[in-house]
Amino acid sequence: ELDKRVRRHLQSTNDSWRVDETYVKVKGQWMYLYRSVDSKGNTIDFYLSKTRDHKAAKRFFKKALRSFHVSKPRVITVDKNPAYPMAIEELKKEKKMPVGIQIRQVKYLNNIVEQDHRFIKRR
Repeated sequence: ELDKRVRRHLQSTNDSWRVDETYVKVKGQWMYLYRSVDSKGNTIDFYLSKTRDHKAAKRFFKKALRSFHVSKPRVITVDKNPAYPMAIEELKKEKKMPVGIQIRQVKYLNNIVEQDHRFIKRR
């Protein structure tokens, strides 16, 4: 439902992705919200999951790569969560993600997404 409502408002993105997850309460249940934005702050995609593991990260990346408004990533910046590199490597092996992607795993480069989470958590 939420996914359908949001899709039409998404703008085209560039090839520098910032990916992060946060813990939010949805209808009384705690879930992980995976989100990605480009370097300008435009939303690439989001995904709700009960788990925070490489399988959930992989499902999130698959969903993001299928989006019509998304540029294929050149650089993906993630935090220190070890699930992201594992998921990206699996997708490369399955040929669902471009091989030449640079993965930057630096805690503080993700501030664009981290700052945006504050507005979501207020609700």
